[in-house]
Amino acid sequence: MKALFLPLLLAFAASLSYSAENPHIVLVMADDQGWGQMGYQGHPDLKTPNFDEMAANGLRFDRFYAGASNCSPSRATVLTGRSNDRTGVYNHGYPLRLQEKTIAQALRNAGYATGHFGKWHLNGLRGPGIPVLATDTHSPGAFGFDHWLTATNYFDMNPLLGRMGKFESFEGDSSEVAVAEALKFIGEHAESRPTFTVIWYGTPHDPMIATEKDRAPFAHLPEKTQHQYGEIVAMDRSIGNLRSSLRELGLADNTLIWYCSDNGGLTGIGEGTMGGLRGSKNTMYEGGLRVPGIIEWPARIPNGLVTETPAGTVDIFPTLAEIVGLPEDSRVQPQDGLSLVPLIDGEKMNRSRALPFRHDGRGVLVRKRYKLLSQNGAFELYDLIDDPGETTNLIATRKKIAAEMKAQWKDWNTSVEASDKGADYPEGEVSPGQPERRFWQDDPAYKEHMEALNNQPEIRSWLEKRKEAEARAKARAAKQG
Repeated sequence: MKALFLPLLLAFAASLSYSAENPHIVLVMADDQGWGQMGYQGHPDLKTPNFDEMAANGLRFDRFYAGASNCSPSRATVLTGRSNDRTGVYNHGYPLRLQEKTIAQALRNAGYATGHFGKWHLNGLRGPGIPVLATDTHSPGAFGFDHWLTATNYFDMNPLLGRMGKFESFEGDSSEVAVAEALKFIGEHAESRPTFTVIWYGTPHDPMIATEKDRAPFAHLPEKTQHQYGEIVAMDRSIGNLRSSLRELGLADNTLIWYCSDNGGLTGIGEGTMGGLRGSKNTMYEGGLRVPGIIEWPARIPNGLVTETPAGTVDIFPTLAEIVGLPEDSRVQPQDGLSLVPLIDGEKMNRSRALPFRHDGRGVLVRKRYKLLSQNGAFELYDLIDDPGETTNLIATRKKIAAEMKAQWKDWNTSVEASDKGADYPEGEVSPGQPERRFWQDDPAYKEHMEALNNQPEIRSWLEKRKEAEARAKARAAKQG
């Protein structure tokens, strides 16, 4: 994939002259990559040389947290700096409210060219990824992106994507396609202004399709594992292409690349997925929330920084706001994230308040040592320093800490409840007209596109399974009737 675009990139590199103080910014997010699925974490099978080099050259977070334990909510926290429940994105597939202010809007107002490439999943549509339509009221364009090439949800090999709503078919691994298209965008705009580029992969989300070459090192493992690991190999290669191409463009030194995953890893894949942490995607234990996190910015970050300070996707907007000097009113208040600039500059940092989470009726507060978890009507307390695997619930033995964190949780939760009702917006309420959370197959806007969508193997498979499930449900209802 890289060879196809190298001549174009070199042509752009020859003409680049932009040297403004503000950095180019690239946010990259995997879909379902577990905390342990990195070579630098000692995974028993995976080799990730490009991620490893990126981590060695920049700031590696060993306690980085997705905003929630599945995809759409975490993406909402990236764009807003706020807990997902404040924004109306309660679970996967819920739409982001238009009343929220996003980092893309703020950076565009500050002179940045803004582009989104890959998975979106903030427009209310469920099901496998399909192109976002130009008429979609909650497209990336509605939230500050000048250019977008997107799918509603996960996408795989030879993807079908929507460029500003126009369908385009691509050949190759989906992560490499997304990076190649993002590099075109950066090259086209970097001469005249800074760029803000969001690359949200569709991998290694299930279903997984890897090439034979990328699967080959894992031939001794189950087929599903082979495909997932093969997708991560391709994803690592795409990161290598991103980094080397930025160097060829003369942009690498003053480009901030921030990498993470949208939630914890999947069960049933293989040893090392969660790196020994408890839980997985859709749980609120560490295996469901803690994810890989890396920032590389050669002009500012000293080589080889590693931090154990808790940080997360909710901190991305506040951090970038301080770096670029965005005005306070560029963000909806209250903000749940904090600026991580001290860590970027190699300084020590203690969070002034706990890192909060609320997702699917469950809640979490994370401090440097302790984690409070609320679920199933009860609280749990864990010491993440001495017990990172969350094996021992301390709620009955660390009563003072538990009482203090419960009070913090209840105060914060009350604040989120007010936000959910619209108290943070000028109108004092949530504007009517939010799209319903729905399957795209049931959206009339996609009726004319069904033939093109049926050509995608993962979509065809999903539609067949959905029809079978509906037939079984009707049969059960008829039998009961």
